[in-house]
Amino acid sequence: MPFDPAVIRASFAVVELRADHLTTFFYAHLFSHHPGLRPLFPAQLHEQRDRLFAALTRIVRGLDEPDRLTEYLRALGRDHRKFQAAPEHYPAVGDSLIAALRQCSGHSWTPETEKAWTEAYTVIARIMIEAADDLPAQDPAWWETEVATRRRAAPDLVVLTLAPMRPYPFTAGQYVTLSSPRVPRVWRSYSLANAPRPDGSLELHVRRVPGGLLSPVLVEDVMPGELLRLGPPLGGAVLAPGSDRPLLLVAAGSGWGRTKALVEQLTAEQPDREATVLLAARSAAGQYDLDTVRRLLVRNPRLQVLTAVPHPSAGPGGTTALLRRTLLRHGDFTGWEVHLSGAPELVAELAELLRSLGAAPELVRHDPAPVTFNRARPLTSSDWFLDRRDVPWINRTDLG
Repeated sequence: MPFDPAVIRASFAVVELRADHLTTFFYAHLFSHHPGLRPLFPAQLHEQRDRLFAALTRIVRGLDEPDRLTEYLRALGRDHRKFQAAPEHYPAVGDSLIAALRQCSGHSWTPETEKAWTEAYTVIARIMIEAADDLPAQDPAWWETEVATRRRAAPDLVVLTLAPMRPYPFTAGQYVTLSSPRVPRVWRSYSLANAPRPDGSLELHVRRVPGGLLSPVLVEDVMPGELLRLGPPLGGAVLAPGSDRPLLLVAAGSGWGRTKALVEQLTAEQPDREATVLLAARSAAGQYDLDTVRRLLVRNPRLQVLTAVPHPSAGPGGTTALLRRTLLRHGDFTGWEVHLSGAPELVAELAELLRSLGAAPELVRHDPAPVTFNRARPLTSSDWFLDRRDVPWINRTDLG
């Protein structure tokens, strides 16, 4: 690297305590100096500011692993095509980033610090631009798709069937980012809930998130015939090619969607492979797709499905506790391939447990699992230091 990572890390430790001020200043500077860029961003910027700071955090933390960081930046560059990011936008973003860092650094900002950040951003921008340019010219930045059907599967959850206007290549276990014209420039990630189908249709299981910008619209308002946009498929938590290891698939709540896609692929390609699905929900009403489970059991005689619902008195952590007890009773997962789908906190806890029960870390697969976003906004750097917010990534591609 042409820049000094130690200088970057030391500088970031200072501005990290003023994250809200930094990101607010960044967008104010960007839009005042380049007003033509404002239409590329959502109307509400509070979550956009969090995503910016989350990406900066991910980059600074990754400086010691340049190969992994490069792959993350390449994924980010490819994904930014759906935001209509173009090479000519990167210098403007860089100027505003340096201005915001300088503003928030106070007396700790030195010529050496500015030199390191300028060199670092030059490398970041080059990697992201090259990654986007390396894609085949025929690859779209996004796919237009029509909502073919919608089914209310639970009071707060719908199953959407989408019909892309052009072939959408993906592998079971991947996820997609989605946007609706009803909420312009807002993209959210959803697991693809089916293996590739002959008709090219896609299935998404969408649960309403209280206070969310997109999920309430998808659950309550979007109807068949409406057009949505899909970003490129993301994620590498797919079935290991050529593996015949026994499979454990743990799904909680709407995490069943991703698990369903993997079971469909398994049933079509490896019907003799041993597989156990542990299907959990917070309540009996939360197990919303049991008819599909029964059909898959009929088609796949080697598939075993165990349902897990905690007692109503178990409290908020009841599902996780029940899953932990079930896995501990099994005892040993040496040699198993494991797939986890569900709330980020649950996935992180169960991944650690399974590794302690003998599962090889490289065989425990799940989407990156940042902790659930805390929407309370600290007012001062002291608030940030004492109660740090958890921030969502621009996309969930954490590559490991």
